[in-house]
Amino acid sequence: MPQSRILRQQTLQLLCQFDAGNCDVASITDETFDEETSKTTPASAKITSLANKVWGTKDKADEIIAPLTPDWPTHRQPLVDRNILRLAYYEITSGITPPIVVINEAIELAKEFGTQESPAFINGVLDKIREQYDANGKDAETATS
Repeated sequence: MPQSRILRQQTLQLLCQFDAGNCDVASITDETFDEETSKTTPASAKITSLANKVWGTKDKADEIIAPLTPDWPTHRQPLVDRNILRLAYYEITSGITPPIVVINEAIELAKEFGTQESPAFINGVLDKIREQYDANGKDAETATS
């Protein structure tokens, strides 16, 4: 499995912890949440950094995603689905990964961690975000403004 997919999986796990509110966000990031990755590895630092960046933009991501999912407001979406969407939104709008790669990776995460309907839901929403991103050439958020 590619290292980037493992990083996304573990980032998603951390985002779900943040979203579930199981404990203080700061204390979650201080603890190892995967036995295969220790706190001292560079990968763990990347996971924590990416998760914190995504979590910091979650309100904007939710604002952009909400009109694209009128039948499934963010608060009604499954925990895993909404955090896959937030992660993918961040990756697309930050330009760190090509949108088509982001969508493919998000679908794979949905297949692994979501419900049976998750991959199609994720694909549909992210395809709309990608179209907005492509139409603007830089940022999906200005396409919906």
